[in-house]
Amino acid sequence: MRGQDTQQAGLFSYLSPEERVPASHPLRPIRQSVDTALTALSPQLAKLYAHTGRPSIAPEKLLRALLLQVLYSLRSERLLMESLEYNLLFRWFVGLDLDAPVWDVTVFTKNRERLLAGDVASAFFKQVLAQAQAQRLLSDEHFTVDGTLIEAWAGQKSFKPKTDGISVPPPDDPGNPSVDFRGERRTNATHTSTTDPEARLYKKAAGQEAKLCFLGHVLMENRHGLVVNTRLTPATGTAEREAAIALLDGRLPTRRITLGGDKNYDTQAFIQALRAVQVTPHVAQHTTNRASAIDGRTTRHPGYAVSQQQRKRVEEIFGWLKTVGLLRKVKLRGVQRVGWLSPSPRRCTTWCGCATSWRWRPERHGPRALASVPQGSSGEHGLQQSTASRKKNPVDWGKVSRVSLFFRSLLESGGSLSFQDTMPLALVLLAVLLLLSAVRSVTF
Repeated sequence: MRGQDTQQAGLFSYLSPEERVPASHPLRPIRQSVDTALTALSPQLAKLYAHTGRPSIAPEKLLRALLLQVLYSLRSERLLMESLEYNLLFRWFVGLDLDAPVWDVTVFTKNRERLLAGDVASAFFKQVLAQAQAQRLLSDEHFTVDGTLIEAWAGQKSFKPKTDGISVPPPDDPGNPSVDFRGERRTNATHTSTTDPEARLYKKAAGQEAKLCFLGHVLMENRHGLVVNTRLTPATGTAEREAAIALLDGRLPTRRITLGGDKNYDTQAFIQALRAVQVTPHVAQHTTNRASAIDGRTTRHPGYAVSQQQRKRVEEIFGWLKTVGLLRKVKLRGVQRVGWLSPSPRRCTTWCGCATSWRWRPERHGPRALASVPQGSSGEHGLQQSTASRKKNPVDWGKVSRVSLFFRSLLESGGSLSFQDTMPLALVLLAVLLLLSAVRSVTF
């Protein structure tokens, strides 16, 4: 029998958002992790608010909403507020009742500024890292560092000569002026962007287009590919190596650790700086028209080959950031809010261009594959022992899946995953949340 297309909507609903969300939905364990971190942060959050006055947006709800923005690639807070209006899943995750009004977007962004000033995002990320450490998901011996270009919210037309007070005639069209810089030599020493003065014209390789951008840096542990520290710096030729040293400063290793990297890190000064702080350089050798700064004393160890294999995982982090995490071209201006991710002082120009990504293929490895990876012993060959253990385990960790495959399978398949299974994704989201919060002046 054909059903009736009834247009009269019901006035009452007897199901709560908690009942409407399936028990196997992947957001459930993620919210469990988030709530645990927020409970530990409650005393710090209480110090940011007065005891009297009009109640503001609960900081717990605000942080959960920002996580949803990253999870579902919502391009702006305005779209996030619109989605909260009608999306029951979003309302459940944030903690809003069905009849609760959604905040105005300007009120939402204004309340977010208070959390930025209180270093809440950094403490939030540390709590999640502590949960990962308790689950034995983090390595304290083997790391990888890398950098990537983050396009600034500024166009090539805004890159103009420094006038130093010299009057410039007004453009023919203030909204979209005609600019002809063909044949003009433009450098960061003589030009600056009027839209974002902190952005720099930069390219990472010969033959590529120079863009106004920043450099985002990631410190990744090699065991499961989780991000443990990040930084944002102006784009310069030495920024990657300088940031790598700064990222390691906060870790204070009690024993020798290893650090993998690409050929850009193969310089004498950088290698000497690593060895001075008890770090074994496992960087790729740069031998094109020059001699490498590392020799057979380092490359002869089996752990060096393993580090070179594992360091490629960091590219998945950058891929997730730029495809899902809304960070290919940021809608932000300036490099501020320095200390949000790293345990080092606030002086570090930090933004969380870091995230975590899975190397797990769900249709082949299954949800428990992560727990089967051994920790290995201390020393330079801990990863090599993990590699040897794979001979007894059918899981092929050498063949990794794309981040989009995991993200799509996790959010669309509705598979039942435990808290430990979804911890790496939670770290991704929290890390990207910190990145979106790292720059104080937000411009749309």
